[in-house]
Amino acid sequence: MAARGKSINLFLMDGDAGGRMKCTLANWTGVAYKIPRTELDKCKERDDLKQSGVYFLFGTSDETGKGIVYIGQAGARKNGEGILNRLMEHKRNPEKDYWTEAIVFTTSNNSFGPTEISYLENRFCNLALAAKRYEVKNSNDPTPGNITEEKESEMEEFIDYAKVIMGTLGHKLFEPISKPTVKITDDATPIPDATPKLHLERTIKNVGKVEANGAQTSEGFVVLKGSRVSLIDGDTIPAVIKERRKNAQIDEQGILQEDMLFTSPSYAAMFVIGKSANGLTSWKTESGQSLKSLESTDAE
Repeated sequence: MAARGKSINLFLMDGDAGGRMKCTLANWTGVAYKIPRTELDKCKERDDLKQSGVYFLFGTSDETGKGIVYIGQAGARKNGEGILNRLMEHKRNPEKDYWTEAIVFTTSNNSFGPTEISYLENRFCNLALAAKRYEVKNSNDPTPGNITEEKESEMEEFIDYAKVIMGTLGHKLFEPISKPTVKITDDATPIPDATPKLHLERTIKNVGKVEANGAQTSEGFVVLKGSRVSLIDGDTIPAVIKERRKNAQIDEQGILQEDMLFTSPSYAAMFVIGKSANGLTSWKTESGQSLKSLESTDAE
């Protein structure tokens, strides 16, 4: 079946796009909040933040510049303090001073019990680890708890909606960088997108042969895991590319151990080669057609 559109209600609680947000989705009992760390005190009177739920603490690593996330759960307490109280505890904890905003998932009917939040915490944590978008700060793998198959089906539906809202609120936490795109035919049959994989091959003096595979996505250009990159930097590449190469997971043979997303094909090519490069002419299809030629053909 063709993917259906979704109606999302996004409420700017402070009338400011940089402030608190409340997010709901048609035909969904869930409620999501995006709360800047500096605005937690303004949420003290919100009853639904005194309930049980799952939360995400987002920040950025000072060392690598990569996004950081901590995923946790909070149960409602006898004193009526649930999620918000847990967030305030994290705010006071000097070991968690890296986060700048929280995203919270709870329900409009206060239906989450210990089993539900344990299952969600476990699933969200594993989905984030699999996507490899963020550095997940959880030191232990959360337990999924014991859950019936009926409740599991219900929770998986909640997760599907939560993925949509998480992306809407600015964090593609659960989406792999090299996620394959899908097109829908006239008869509503999903088929893989025909966007070709691209290849870069170059022989570099004192380095040898480098070979990389990549693909364009809606976010930029991805250099795929398994590509062989130069281990030597030239002086012609930008400092930001030098830093990306320094922090990337590359083994002693120059084999890339992770998918890497770049803002442009040229930055991706420079990452691979270690020298200045034109990505539009460096990346080619199996038949030898350059990305520049490919894009010109698409525009006709």
